[in-house]
Amino acid sequence: CPPLTRGFKLQQPQDKVSVTAGETLTLTCTTSGNAPAGPVKWLKGWGSGNQTIYDQTGSFPRVTREVNGSNTDFTIHIRDVQPKDAGTYYCVKFCKLLGGDEVFQRGKGTEVSIHETTLLRSMVAVAVVLCFLLLLGVVITLCMCRRKHRGEADSQCLARPAAMGTFSPIPLRCCAGTPGTPSDSINRSSAFLQQSSKEDNYIHYADLQPLPAAPRHIRSPGAACSEYASVRVATK
Repeated sequence: CPPLTRGFKLQQPQDKVSVTAGETLTLTCTTSGNAPAGPVKWLKGWGSGNQTIYDQTGSFPRVTREVNGSNTDFTIHIRDVQPKDAGTYYCVKFCKLLGGDEVFQRGKGTEVSIHETTLLRSMVAVAVVLCFLLLLGVVITLCMCRRKHRGEADSQCLARPAAMGTFSPIPLRCCAGTPGTPSDSINRSSAFLQQSSKEDNYIHYADLQPLPAAPRHIRSPGAACSEYASVRVATK
């Protein structure tokens, strides 16, 4: 190539590019300074197996220029990329010689990777399933906590009546003199129930049975005229 190309620079800034299958791939390349006569091409791969992706004189249906006719901007767009388009792309400046084109300068290369849409859909599906399982786990944990708290509350409620089952009988007094009659016993029982129902919501029941009248000549002063039993039950 002729030496009258002082100050020429070819810039290919992209190191790696990743796109999804079916989308458009953009490859950037610009030049500056005095350039020798010759085309700028895009090659896929380097060496004997390289493939020409774009040439200023060829026809490439899927490739378009960023700026048509520009001598400094050689950025291209490749539409509808497929997994087979993955590889390393080089922007190359050639100089024209009598025997053909010779490489004058090339870019550092851009590594292109293509993601298939099926892979993306699979990743999205996995993410949705994981989110659902996480949400389900949170719901189950909350339900178990609520049941545990309910069980503790129920056990406390059952323990209260057991603790309150102890009772202290309230003695009943009757007049020492004449034995009580059945009607007197019933009246006293009713009054006792009314009084005990006001105390801490408990029910007191007394079963009064009159004793047979003792002979006056053998009854000691102050002797009780009846016996009683008292039961205290917690109300619900």
